[in-house]
Amino acid sequence: MSQTTRTSWIARAARTKVLAGCGAAVALVTLTACGGADTPADKGADAAASKPAAKSSAPAPDAGKAKSAIKGSGTFQVGSDVQPGLYRSAGNKADDNCYWERAKDSKGEPESIFDNANVVGLSYVAIGATDKIFKTEGCKGWELVDPKAKGTPKAEISGKGGMLKVGVDIAPGTYKSAGSTEDGSGCYWERTKDATGSLDTVIANENPEGQAVVTIAAGDGFFTTVDCQDWKKS
Repeated sequence: MSQTTRTSWIARAARTKVLAGCGAAVALVTLTACGGADTPADKGADAAASKPAAKSSAPAPDAGKAKSAIKGSGTFQVGSDVQPGLYRSAGNKADDNCYWERAKDSKGEPESIFDNANVVGLSYVAIGATDKIFKTEGCKGWELVDPKAKGTPKAEISGKGGMLKVGVDIAPGTYKSAGSTEDGSGCYWERTKDATGSLDTVIANENPEGQAVVTIAAGDGFFTTVDCQDWKKS
């Protein structure tokens, strides 16, 4: 695997107060120097790397009063305003600047953040039962989904932007893409265990040069692709 960062595409839409700085490198890749063209900007300081998110999806005591859908932007208390669990958002465009954040408190400081991301297209996020705050801005809305639900996985997908659930949105197997889109912004893909957004859950990732090939395993949780040409199962 070539040495890459996570990720140059996030930096273009990042909110400076949270995402600026020399964020943490993905476990399986190498961090470039701050100030370089590919400096990652998807984590506030070292907060995400030093404080991994809890992965429990058990409902909070008062989750029965909390909502299972989030419409519009806002900051929500987990357990009272919004239920913990796996959420899905679709139809987010690059210029929407869709952003989410999971935090341990409401101080609004970089150290408060468990994980965060700017997303494009279809996306998922797992809100933990021990999370205190979930913040979202510019997204089309989030809906609670059954993590065990089955779908009709595709063998050909758009590579422009999206986070796909393996076995539901995309079938496992080996996929091929011609690489970066015509604007030359740089193809990026990522395989993860879950949707917490934690660096610890990244199985593999790459900014391929030219044609790209990736094998998505049946045990993978999610596959993310940004600024790539369409992926087809080979």
